[in-house]
Amino acid sequence: MNNEVINVENLTFEYTDTAVLKNVNFKLYKGDFLGIIGANGAGKSTLIKLILNLLTPDSGKIELFGTDFAKARKKIGYVSQKANSFNSDFPATVKEVVRANLFAEKGLFKPYTKKDDEKVLSALELVGMTQYRNKLIGSLSGGEQQRVFIARALVREPELLLMDEPTVGIDAKSVHDIMEIIKNLNRNGMTIIMTNHDTPTLLEVSNKLLIFCEHGYEEFVTMSDLSLERISDILAGKRLHKHA
Repeated sequence: MNNEVINVENLTFEYTDTAVLKNVNFKLYKGDFLGIIGANGAGKSTLIKLILNLLTPDSGKIELFGTDFAKARKKIGYVSQKANSFNSDFPATVKEVVRANLFAEKGLFKPYTKKDDEKVLSALELVGMTQYRNKLIGSLSGGEQQRVFIARALVREPELLLMDEPTVGIDAKSVHDIMEIIKNLNRNGMTIIMTNHDTPTLLEVSNKLLIFCEHGYEEFVTMSDLSLERISDILAGKRLHKHA
């Protein structure tokens, strides 16, 4: 059985003649946890947007579950940087925010069902937020809100979860709680791709790393015998041999 989740080959992307990604290559399989690190502007968020089909590569390809994004869409969940993307005054309950992510697959004018509500409660249970389901999203702390947004991504039962700086702008305890949630999801077989400025945290949870540097290339490495010193060498331009 082929457990390949994502295959990226020779992926290149430019913004106004400035290369951001150059010939990026990597493969992930079911249960992998890929951490993506690098300087600001090195291409981390750009790669996430390319995988989500929000941007179009200049060259190369991205295969998801052996097919293209349109056919794999339902298997993919996404959690963005909460602090940069959410209006806390939005007048909706936690339950409504999570349930809204089922709208696309239901279609217009179709009412939510008991099964939909069960999916919402199941997703909230995974992030420890069931008791907050009837509270307004704006009344929660930043860490609690981000847990709700993780539940929003989980309600469609994805097999691949993309997370772009999911712990930015929240307190240390919330960071710890969220990382425990993410680790548990991965232990239960979910494939995860996550960008994060907190390199030690990614070293703790990832089994593979994609390291972008300012020299226009990347390194895709497994976590076996990888140290912070070797990561620093990569970021400084001392290229390692690629291996998966």
